[in-house]
Amino acid sequence: MSVRNLEALFAPASVAVVGVPERPGQVGNVVLRNLQQAGFQGPLWIVDRHASVVGGLQAFPDVDSLPQAPDLAVVCTPAAAVPSIIEALARKGTRAAAVITAGLRHTPAEQAMLAAARPALLRILGPNCLGVLVPGAGLNASFAPGNAQPGSLAFVTQSGALATAMLDWANGHGIGFSHFVSLGDCADVDFGDVLDYLASDPGTRAILMYMEAVTQARKFMSAARAAARNKPVIVVKAGRAPEGARAAASHTGALAGSDAVFDAAVRRAGMLRVDTLEDLFDAAQTLAHVKAWRGERLAILTNGGGAGVLAVDALMAGRGRLAELGPATLRALDECLPDSWPRANPVDIIGDAPVARYADALRVLLAAPEVDGVLFMHAPTAIVPAAEIAAACLPLVRAAAKPVLACWLGGQVVAGARQAFSGAGIATYGTPERAVAAWLQRASYARNQEALLQLPAAMLGEFRPDAAAADAVLQEALREGREWLDSAQTARLLQAYGIPAVASVKVRDAEEAVLAAASIGFPVALKVVSPEIVHKSDVGGVALGLASADEVRAAAVKMRQRIAHAQPQAHVLGFTVQAMAQRRRAQELIVGIASDAVFGPVVLFGEGGTAVELRKDRAVGLPPLNERLARDLVDQTHVGALLAGWRGQPPVDQRALLGTILKVSQMACDLPALQELDINPLLADAQGVLALDARVRVRRPAPGEPSRLAVRPYPGQLEERVTLGDSVLLLRPIRPEDGERLTAFYAGASPADMRLRFFLSRREVPHSELARYCQIDYEREMTFVAIDPQAAAGDGMAGEVRAVCDPDNLQAEFAIQVAGPWQRRGLGRALMDKLLRYLRERGTGEVVGECLAENAGMAALARKLGFRVTLQPEGVMAMRLTLPAAG
Repeated sequence: MSVRNLEALFAPASVAVVGVPERPGQVGNVVLRNLQQAGFQGPLWIVDRHASVVGGLQAFPDVDSLPQAPDLAVVCTPAAAVPSIIEALARKGTRAAAVITAGLRHTPAEQAMLAAARPALLRILGPNCLGVLVPGAGLNASFAPGNAQPGSLAFVTQSGALATAMLDWANGHGIGFSHFVSLGDCADVDFGDVLDYLASDPGTRAILMYMEAVTQARKFMSAARAAARNKPVIVVKAGRAPEGARAAASHTGALAGSDAVFDAAVRRAGMLRVDTLEDLFDAAQTLAHVKAWRGERLAILTNGGGAGVLAVDALMAGRGRLAELGPATLRALDECLPDSWPRANPVDIIGDAPVARYADALRVLLAAPEVDGVLFMHAPTAIVPAAEIAAACLPLVRAAAKPVLACWLGGQVVAGARQAFSGAGIATYGTPERAVAAWLQRASYARNQEALLQLPAAMLGEFRPDAAAADAVLQEALREGREWLDSAQTARLLQAYGIPAVASVKVRDAEEAVLAAASIGFPVALKVVSPEIVHKSDVGGVALGLASADEVRAAAVKMRQRIAHAQPQAHVLGFTVQAMAQRRRAQELIVGIASDAVFGPVVLFGEGGTAVELRKDRAVGLPPLNERLARDLVDQTHVGALLAGWRGQPPVDQRALLGTILKVSQMACDLPALQELDINPLLADAQGVLALDARVRVRRPAPGEPSRLAVRPYPGQLEERVTLGDSVLLLRPIRPEDGERLTAFYAGASPADMRLRFFLSRREVPHSELARYCQIDYEREMTFVAIDPQAAAGDGMAGEVRAVCDPDNLQAEFAIQVAGPWQRRGLGRALMDKLLRYLRERGTGEVVGECLAENAGMAALARKLGFRVTLQPEGVMAMRLTLPAAG
């Protein structure tokens, strides 16, 4: 349901607390006290059939007796009473309820509660939650032990205990919140809903989350991507143990544990994951108190060499950047520091530093163009009180355009200085490592955001897999009752997606193996075929380098004997004879697909071979992948560095390798019956790639089963061709690889056309904006482009129309532009017809848009399409069209 009626939860005009005993200390009583002490200004009612007056308020015996429907109800009754209370609230017209009550999870009462709320669109926070706080609105609808200070951070958590811990810590560090939300069991309102709400909230500068589980992965990914585009989203997730790995049968399944998949989801959405609650506290302090910055180059100012070394060690371990001080900066520091200073970063001003030395050195570093931020550290000495140093440096820190992080080492001696900095809103950390970790968090977030704005190359060109043939192979195996494809079926599957594999022949016995080897050519490899044997090497089911008929015959006999001893229950159906690949300098890799219980299919890449699970050098990504995402997958692994060339080893064919990863990603999108895929080993060298072995596991999708993909793939079924006069254009959804085309499209537009499209004069569209236009979330956005099939690669875009839907699909806002040579030829009408058909089919409620009053052509087209067009005071025409329900 997403953001529908969430304003009643976070900005209610009136509140009722249901279940408020007169005895102090009970949950309902605490909620009422918190609401009153927070200064909530709207009507406040209480409902309790056993009470008369509580907190100076007259109690109503039931919901029906309330004078009007409260926007928000806080339910604190026993679990058995909750469904009937929600039913009464829905009947009354209440739009949101925070159910504090526990004991409803996975019970009939929980289902009855949701069924009662659903017809009235009443949103439920919880059950089993702490409640919600919005300090800026005077709202504390929780049983937290105190109130939150107003601020610009939002905190969203599934754990009530961690909510109270965060609240207590934040109050002690002067950190305030825009929203403080305890989700509890997430029966209705979940992380996706709250992220959607906070993403567009102007009072929220950053979002912190503590997560234990994800529900509705696609909804969560869409909301997380939208939020992380607008503001930092930092998450700590409990449960790192890879339970899913133990249940998986293939190497890929064993490696792609649920925690690694969650990491991949965080990266894909543009969020930042931290490991511990302490990291989350540090992130809160950094976001609340440290100025926003660009760049990663850190200067370290310290009065102790040891502290500086610890800070540098932490920075280097986290792949951070130590600022290299330029000649001008060194000269300026020479003038204010003693001759014995090391003339390097860290800037050690020596333990006998007086107050002026601190201030002078800090002033120089803040002015240095090669420095993006400063870590200020002080270890206590008897030379000068720490409080005096703090007093001298505070004005510099406040006035600085660059961020300053402070680390006052010690305890009681520096307590006053630490408090002075914290009280002035300057982030202060207890150790060099924690200060550096906070710096690295923000730098990592910035790098991730920058990577997401890179426009990928079109690696596969016009390659089209034979998805129908591949699916036929999987269906054939399912009809045969197989869980795993045999070698011949696997070869056909790889062939359908253009993945090179060694020549292989399936045989029944030793004599057939000899004949097959002679036809292939010696030397050959011999591998057992058995539905019970997944890892052939583990049971002696692989023989390599067989150079003659006698060797093949003997290997087949001995292989049967070994398997009879090692795995007597296995049914040996025969053997596969394969050509031996003569590529001795090739790197063994693994590429595959696994299925995660929450995020669905994932793509895995890493070092291959028989020790793949031992080394665990792998990375996972959520399909669909593009060239940039595939390259990022490779770069996350240790083996990725070897593939670029190492000690005389030539680099591998990157195009072939990345192309194979993209083809495997396409398999994950195209084939719902594909459960797991192992290509191991995949040989990669300068000649290209070659699959030596592969295993494929199939599943039978349930009838009407929705897509398991967490990220909606490119909707190729929406492609169509239109004829305009003597020209034929392809109308299709935009792809991430269309960056070059879109750049050329805008570059070729006239200044007048650009002004009509963007409502201002602009010569070019910034790269970050282009990336967002191309890399859309097909779940919530759609852009159709018109492409001239005869144009050269990277060119030929004749027009584009885009629409962005709200999270509830109630409204979509559109914009359109047609290239000059294609104007007044019917392309604008064709693009709008295409968009409106699409929006009707997805059930969007209405379409809105704006154009300048001088854009008479757009206004005329809108009227022809049924839009209501009205002139606004700002010289803008508003266009609005209500769409009929689909079907």
